Amino acid sequence: MEQGLYLFCLARLSRLPVLPPEGPGLDGASPLQVIGYRDLAAVFCQVALEDFCGPGAAERLQDLNWIGPRVIRHQQVVAGVMRHSPVLPARFGSIFSSEAKLEGLLRRHHDAIARFLDSLKDREEWAVKGMLDRAAAREKLFSLKLAREAGPLAALSPGKRYFQEQRLRAACEQELSRWLQGVCQGLWGELLDYTSEVRERPLLSREAAGGGQGQDMVLNWAFLAPEKVGTDLQAHIREASVRYADHGLSLQCSGPWPPYSFCPTLAQES
Repeated sequence: MEQGLYLFCLARLSRLPVLPPEGPGLDGASPLQVIGYRDLAAVFCQVALEDFCGPGAAERLQDLNWIGPRVIRHQQVVAGVMRHSPVLPARFGSIFSSEAKLEGLLRRHHDAIARFLDSLKDREEWAVKGMLDRAAAREKLFSLKLAREAGPLAALSPGKRYFQEQRLRAACEQELSRWLQGVCQGLWGELLDYTSEVRERPLLSREAAGGGQGQDMVLNWAFLAPEKVGTDLQAHIREASVRYADHGLSLQCSGPWPPYSFCPTLAQES
């Protein structure tokens, strides 16, 4: 069975206390290994190439029972290295055909990798996600409209009042979009007090986002923030989530994570 090298992450060689790092690789059996070049290290393990390339690979990579434990192990290894050194995490499924190819990545991109690792000093990635219950949000806006129009509505006949209420309800959909845009802009500005490095990440489907029934992801942001502000950032998001809860918007802050959202693009020769 032909073997390939599965890359977990890049780190500072001098910061790794144990070489190679302790623990198994991606499949729970192959050991972790390290290739060094100057002051950089690539943490990897051997894998069967047929698991990621060739017939059946595409179907295997869609099988949650197969891919789930491997994704978890990938994250565990990167998090373990991150306890000792800043890391440039590799995307799941980064495969090299030989140690020479992997060392070549370190050699060709040494300066870019080193600059990125230096930029992470005392900084970590945090994720902020927003889930919206659109039905609850529309009802909240409708109730506010009814309250504002209570006087004029009371003066109408039952039939006219019914049709006016329906017009108000229909207007809530457009108003919801404007309200949500304003909330996101305001929250973005508030969070820039913690860091200027922010990335908008793709919105996930309802199923992938794992929200409650009827909830849609409406924001998905990543922040590269100083370590000392992590607690304050989480507290700010909790307060904002309480602030908008009766509008059907819930906010979540998680981290710290490896800096996946801020990694430089490195041309790879597998």
